[in-house]
Amino acid sequence: MQQVYFDNAATTPMRDEVIEAMTEVMKSNFGNPSSSHSFGRVSKSLIEKARKTIAQHLNVAASEIIFTSGGTEADNFILNSAVKDLGVKHIITSKIEHHAVLHAVQKLEREAKIKVSYVDLEADGSIDFKHLEALLQTEEKTLVSLMHINNEIGNILDLKRVAILCQEKDALFHTDAVQSVGHYPLDLEEVAVDFLVASAHKFHGPKGIGFAFIRKNSGLQPLIVGGEQERGLRAGTENVHNIVGMEKALSEANAHFETEFAYLKNLKQYCIEKISAEIPNVTFNGNSSDLGNSSHTLLNVRLPLAEEKAAMILFQLDLKGIACSRGSACQSGSSKKSHVLFEILKGEDLLKPSLRLSFSIFNTKEEVDYVVSVLKGFITH
Repeated sequence: MQQVYFDNAATTPMRDEVIEAMTEVMKSNFGNPSSSHSFGRVSKSLIEKARKTIAQHLNVAASEIIFTSGGTEADNFILNSAVKDLGVKHIITSKIEHHAVLHAVQKLEREAKIKVSYVDLEADGSIDFKHLEALLQTEEKTLVSLMHINNEIGNILDLKRVAILCQEKDALFHTDAVQSVGHYPLDLEEVAVDFLVASAHKFHGPKGIGFAFIRKNSGLQPLIVGGEQERGLRAGTENVHNIVGMEKALSEANAHFETEFAYLKNLKQYCIEKISAEIPNVTFNGNSSDLGNSSHTLLNVRLPLAEEKAAMILFQLDLKGIACSRGSACQSGSSKKSHVLFEILKGEDLLKPSLRLSFSIFNTKEEVDYVVSVLKGFITH
């Protein structure tokens, strides 16, 4: 049976170069980075080299990169500290954010009694900028939290436009860039976000490691306290081999960006054309079929199937060796439908099965052919 992995928005396979870099560190550089002897100093130097490299890729200062366990921790750190330590009283977000943001914001609303506003969405899931501007007409200390690329429908937010709006209204801007770092070059000197988060396993790096970009002199205070690691902003012994793996993964992604972007864009276009030709009445959610306004790594497909026939579709695909999802992997163990699609689809469209197909450089057109043939079989039988 053929095995096809089309769930790269959930996690990506590691590059060989990343595994090699990590293995070398695990073999040879086991010292605690906080130790003052030579073993510790070598580990510390690897961490600081990685920090500097990652900062260079984003065109920021090394001191503005703080290593975390991933995107969820970084989102929680920034949002909680913004309220507790920076005096934020009002958070503007959207109802299609990742749950790492939504649930953190809802908890702050309940427990810290902050005001939360949800920006209106266009029919395709894009942000209504006029409404965002209206929400920013406030005297309260405000933070805007909007993701760069939506992890379910692939819509791309105009970060620069939001950043300019926030600057004009003296609001802070936080973006979850977990689906874009490693896939799109970001120059944070040009795009004036205050806070940004990333996670290595989304760009062919290891799980359990990510980073927060925190604009200098932000005033944020740590969520995890203990030692003085990460400039006092994140206590705990650093995960040296994972940090080195993340550095290598981001460096490889940036080194091959143009060729890999072109390859994936072509693969996604092929998938759109193949599905459209083979499955009548298929539709695509959000902007995911618009190559100019959505991520080249993700396609959200709505199939012309009745709800009762679609209930076991992921299980049936898995039996055929196909891995994909109906939404975020973080809610895959839940019977709840996608909160993203709930906000942009209505009536029968919401009842039809939607699949998120997400691609990586390791996927092929032959795999697309196989997946489409299997989906076609479900439709016609």
